[in-house]
Amino acid sequence: QVQLVESGGGVVQAGGSLRLSCAASGRTFSTFAMAWFRQAPGAEQEFVAGISWTGETMTDTEPAKGRFTIFRDEAGNTVFLQMNNLKAEDTAVYYCAARRAVPSKTPGTYDYWGQGTQVTVSS
Repeated sequence: QVQLVESGGGVVQAGGSLRLSCAASGRTFSTFAMAWFRQAPGAEQEFVAGISWTGETMTDTEPAKGRFTIFRDEAGNTVFLQMNNLKAEDTAVYYCAARRAVPSKTPGTYDYWGQGTQVTVSS
């Protein structure tokens, strides 16, 4: 059974940092792209950052630019999102997702999803 399990969310003060993790299991994900999306209350799901199976990253998004870094372990089955200088507007549920080869900003193109982890940034 394929599973993506996120962890690392929590409550942090504005300006602080969090590192989210997503552990993938049930198949080999080394040839899959992994990505982070987020969804704030009342808002649409938003692409945050992605990483291809070769390690190329997509962080040219409004949330991530200059503050977030995405990386994955050598085996390719765990992906991390390092979030620095957090702001109140980063408060959301963060989801990990996987699809073949390269990341996409379109949620509907992903094959697998985690259950999400809550990030709350207090101002």
